[in-house]
Amino acid sequence: MDDTAALKKTPLHALHLSLGARMVPFAGYDMPVQYPAGVMKEHLQTRQAAGVFDVSHMGQVIVKAKTGKYEDAALALESLVPVDILGLAEGRQRYGFFTDDNGGILDDLMITHLDDHLFVVVNAACKDEDVAHMQKHIGDRCDITVLDRALVALQGPRAVDVLAELWADVAAMKFMDVRHCRLHDVSCLVSRSGYSGEDGFEISIPADKAEDVTKRLLEHPDVEAIGLGARDSLRLEAGLCLYGNDIDTTTTPVEAALEWGMQKARKTGGARAGGFPGAARILSELDNGATRRRVGLKPEGKAPVRGHAKLYADAEGKTEIGEVTSGGFGPSVEGPVAMGYVPVSHAAAGTEIYAEVRGKYLPITVSALPFITPTYKR
Repeated sequence: MDDTAALKKTPLHALHLSLGARMVPFAGYDMPVQYPAGVMKEHLQTRQAAGVFDVSHMGQVIVKAKTGKYEDAALALESLVPVDILGLAEGRQRYGFFTDDNGGILDDLMITHLDDHLFVVVNAACKDEDVAHMQKHIGDRCDITVLDRALVALQGPRAVDVLAELWADVAAMKFMDVRHCRLHDVSCLVSRSGYSGEDGFEISIPADKAEDVTKRLLEHPDVEAIGLGARDSLRLEAGLCLYGNDIDTTTTPVEAALEWGMQKARKTGGARAGGFPGAARILSELDNGATRRRVGLKPEGKAPVRGHAKLYADAEGKTEIGEVTSGGFGPSVEGPVAMGYVPVSHAAAGTEIYAEVRGKYLPITVSALPFITPTYKR
């Protein structure tokens, strides 16, 4: 029996196959992990020029208040996230996370203010649960509509020049701007966030037009198709969390070093402090600190340290202090990089700890994140 038959396919599935992609199951979808060039070349292509990623497996959702007022939709969603959505300007996007009653992270997401409603992008593995979560808690106040659209990400220092050939106004967009436009005569929604650590754009496209627009991007000599393998090494070098690896219901936003994702209005003393699940714990940790922290980790030598490797305070492996959550080789850094959780006593950059790899305890240095300098257009 063909196990891939049960997997969902994005609107670009046939294109991936035509490009020679190696497909793997990911979040219930048949997705390209790499193309013939390989992960290393795809990673460097994105850092040096531009790459196109299929992220159509992610969930695209419209949240619109039954009153038709943006303010009502914003306040409704604020009851589920520790983020200032009411203060989000039209045409602007903000990173956020759904929290649970214990302060854990249910998922991370991107939230955009579009006209009288919110456009929300959630992770593929969590999208059914996220939609159900919104329906349950704010469905009486808002209409929650899942869109049937493709989503592609054009990332890298040449991304703006490539996209400007299809839509000149893209050059005026700044980091976290979102605009409606026409690409190749197709109505699209473009954001400028960039999860690769490079300047980049995310393009929401009607599903039946996705292949046409993506092929148009790939015709450019500076653009190559990029798979999940390079996506992972790029985001790891950029110090960005992958849900299910680096953040989940066992991690709070403060433990995860995501305080920057929570604005003043929602913190203690703010105009709309609290009022979201897990607020008591999260606000307490914001005010007093958490006991552990997500940190960057740089192993000595060339051998990568992978996720789930145990971390120790000593070279003999007597005192376990944490665990690696993501790890691999960083092609741009030209060495192994990782992230993990350690007690705050061991979280300062430069602290030497040890990781257990095949029965040996390898030296690893706590490092500031990100490992590369992001090139977002502020």
